[in-house]
Amino acid sequence: MTVPLDYDDPDGTQIDLMVSRLASENPQKRRGVLLLNPGGPGGSALTMAAGLVDLGIPSKVLDTYDLIGMDTRGFGHSAPIDCKFTVGQDYIGNVPPYAVDNAAVVKQAEIAKGVAGQCAANDTDGRMAHITTANTARDLDRIRAALGEEKASYFGLSYGSALGAAYASMFPDTSDRILIDSNLGGTALDRAGLRRYALGMEQTFPDFAKWTAARHSAYGLGRTPEEVREMYFTLAEQLDEKPAFGIDGRQFRIATFGGLYTERTYGRTAQLWEAVKDADVTAIKRLMAETPGVQTPAGEVASYSNSWSVFLTVTCNDVEWPSDVRAYQRSVAADRKKYPLFGAAAANILPCAFWTRGPSEPQVEINDDGPANILIMQNRHDPVTPLLGGQLFRKKFTDRSRLVTADGSGHGVYVYGGNACALNVGSAWLADGVMPEKDVKCRASA
Repeated sequence: MTVPLDYDDPDGTQIDLMVSRLASENPQKRRGVLLLNPGGPGGSALTMAAGLVDLGIPSKVLDTYDLIGMDTRGFGHSAPIDCKFTVGQDYIGNVPPYAVDNAAVVKQAEIAKGVAGQCAANDTDGRMAHITTANTARDLDRIRAALGEEKASYFGLSYGSALGAAYASMFPDTSDRILIDSNLGGTALDRAGLRRYALGMEQTFPDFAKWTAARHSAYGLGRTPEEVREMYFTLAEQLDEKPAFGIDGRQFRIATFGGLYTERTYGRTAQLWEAVKDADVTAIKRLMAETPGVQTPAGEVASYSNSWSVFLTVTCNDVEWPSDVRAYQRSVAADRKKYPLFGAAAANILPCAFWTRGPSEPQVEINDDGPANILIMQNRHDPVTPLLGGQLFRKKFTDRSRLVTADGSGHGVYVYGGNACALNVGSAWLADGVMPEKDVKCRASA
């Protein structure tokens, strides 16, 4: 479908959005549409409906809705933007790298400034200024209207929680049943939200450490969770001093952080640790070769370039970021002590510090004056969006919301997690419209 690039100029430049639909096959039970977003920013929902079916989303939810996905503006098939990130470029991802000292922050600032300039140089048509959460929320409501629906329901995770919160705040009269999951706690990924990655890792790492300690005879990484934690610091600092076989301390920490998203990746993370500990060149090369983009020849535009570009553009456009490098040095030093696992990474500097913002608008404000239609779901342990994010949304949305806290670990609760109670509560809300009378605490499932 076609929407304005700039909603302040509705008759100006238009862009096309790619939209997918998995239609309800039960007209008598169909209520409307369920808009989907898997997170990012820079993630596609085009195949999210099919993924939910594969994961076993209850049939009564599929009967109730047409499931609607899209490539959000700027991504994939929807007027894509591109900073032209190349393989081998000294920028290892939009999650900032661990900074061992003040000098490392300065070095990363130079890299971040170069990336901001690179993105600006590749924004030849001025499109990037209009890639924002607020505009994507407007796109969602345009899709609702184009489908002929008076209201639309929504399910989004991770950054999708920010988009869902913005959608429910901007369009309280046309939003129906909202489920936001693994929550940022605000309508944008701001500096505070990024720094909470470190809190999330501290809260979730013990689950991995316990799992790994129980398998000490297999991996040899520590007999107790405390020994596993010490092994993390030993290996990371070893790689800080002397990178080996294509991996350094920054990459080791980010790989471990990413490995906490789900227990399904614990084994691969333990493999990496084992290979580093044993200096197993063959295993390290194999694990690194399986990393997306690594096998692309250096200098070529990376397969993840569009995704990284959207993440930065939305994140940098949505809010103002500090530009003083010394402020980042202070926060890195503080968080290195407070959250030793990952604090000196999450507090480090992003290209947003040097971003040239185009025509913009304030961050979407939470609107707590609307229907009681927002169900918030949150794992107790989540490495990237800790429990605090869900609690912040519950406080901000007040009587519009209820919070479901699952005694679980990882990123993703409804359908994507294994908690039976959360699945029951979420499905009752989406399919039957049953909102809990009060907040719910779900025990861990067997």
